[in-house]
Formats: sequence, C-alpha cells, structure tokens
Amino acid sequence: MRIPEIYRNKKAEGKPVFSLEVFPPKRKSNRDSIYDAVEILKATEPDFISVTYGAGGSVADFSTCEIASNIKQQYGIETLAHLTCINSSREDVKEMIQKLKDAKIENVMALRGDIVPGEDIKREFAHANELAIEIQRKGKGELEILGACYPEGHYEAASIDEDIQNLKYKIGAGVSVLISQLFFDNSKFCSFLERVREDGINTPISAGIMPIVKASQIEKTVQLSGASMPHEFTELMARYQHQPKELYEAGIDYAIGQCRDLIARGVDGVHIYTMNDPKVAVRVHDGIKDLL
Repeated sequence: MRIPEIYRNKKAEGKPVFSLEVFPPKRKSNRDSIYDAVEILKATEPDFISVTYGAGGSVADFSTCEIASNIKQQYGIETLAHLTCINSSREDVKEMIQKLKDAKIENVMALRGDIVPGEDIKREFAHANELAIEIQRKGKGELEILGACYPEGHYEAASIDEDIQNLKYKIGAGVSVLISQLFFDNSKFCSFLERVREDGINTPISAGIMPIVKASQIEKTVQLSGASMPHEFTELMARYQHQPKELYEAGIDYAIGQCRDLIARGVDGVHIYTMNDPKVAVRVHDGIKDLL
C-alpha cells in the first residue's frame, strides 16, 4: 500500500499514523538481528516501518532494499526504504530504483544524506528534491516518494524561511508525505507546523520521536540532529545521568509524554526512531496505544 493512502485512511478514522524506523546492522553477520527486532516490534501493529539507507550509505550495499522487502513479505507490514544521493551517481540511483521496483517496494524516502568531513562525494545530486525528481523519472509512477523535514530548520539553511522554501521544492518534486527530524521540544514542532500550514504546505507530517534511554546517547544525538533541549529534558537527563535504570525509565516516560501531547494536538502521525531497540519502542507504544 502507498503510504499517503495510510494517512488518508487514518485521518478518516480520526487516528494518527504510528510508524517505526529501523536500520540495517553494520555487519552482515548481524543481519538476522534486525528480524529478531521486527519479531518483537510487530506486536505494536505499526502502520509502516522505515528502513534507513545501508551501512555507511553505500549504494553497493542493497541491505536496505532486502530488509524492507523481507519485512513486507514475511510480516505483512508496509515498508519505506530510504535512499540517499549525496554519494551516488545517476547510474547508482537508477540501479537502486530498479532494485526497489523488482522487490515490490512501493514507498521510498528521498534524502540527500549527511556530508561527512573528508569523505569524497560525487555531487551529481546536491539536494533531496533533485533525487525526488530522478525517482519520478526512473520510477515511472511505481514509487511513492516521502521526504524529511526539520522542525528547527536544517542546519545548513540560513533561516527557517529558507528551509520552508526548500521544503516546497521537495513537495514540488513529488514528495507526498514528510517525516520530521527528531526533536525534544514539542513547542518547536508545533510552531514549525503552524508556519508550514500558513505557507500552504498541507502534506501529512509525522513527528519524529527518539527515546533517550542512555547517557551516551545524549551528546551524540544532539550533535547529529541539532535538536535543542528544553529545560525539562535537560533537568531529567542531569538528574539520572549516573543512574542507568532510572534514566532508562525516565527517557521512555518523556517520549511517551511527547507522543501523547502531540496526538492530543492532532498530529498526523508519530514516527519512533527505535535505534533497533524493540523493547523501548514497545514500551513507548504501550504508553500511547489507547490513543492509536
């Protein structure tokens, strides 16, 4: 099923879309661990599961396509395969699009991908909207295109206004659903949502939520995402930073609180970044399932 149809159906029911994100293990020897996680995650009955782009974002690694296909075929759960372009040639992208079509994948997440300092990039695609256009051309209508959005603005954008304009380019290129970067301050997301709606962007937008359950996650997550931390969150992390069990519970409770608040505000969907920790994702789901 194409993911926009899922959003339409859920909206008609007055319910939010509930989705999860997993990533391919870096080592092929650990490949089966992702299916062990899905065995647990399936109990949450997600509307779809997204699979991030291969280990290191390598086009030569078709694990994203393989995993997305297997989840769809074996578990009957709709999937969303990520595709990045900053380190891809047009021929690379053409090959991957054909691979996705052959695997009966219907939904693809068009992303530029992170620029790693010192890493050689091909530069045939500079932005996600260019990749979306290529997917439309080569996919010939067989692939639904989703994209990312940034509640606090993309770190390379000069302003929120510029970032929203870039979002319009993505939608004009064929992106039909947006999933947000993770955030910890719901007011930031709601302000962003208000602005994009005022600017005429009516595309469904899911809120990206990552439960922080380990002290080691905090600095790394903020560094990679650029997400700001509200006082309530920093106070919580500081209070339990040397108490692993308490931090674990507090992190899950905070994520549940975020989700419940967003759903009460009528958000289109919540998208849980599982970090391949199914027990955490299940706990978050159990804390909001009465609203789903």
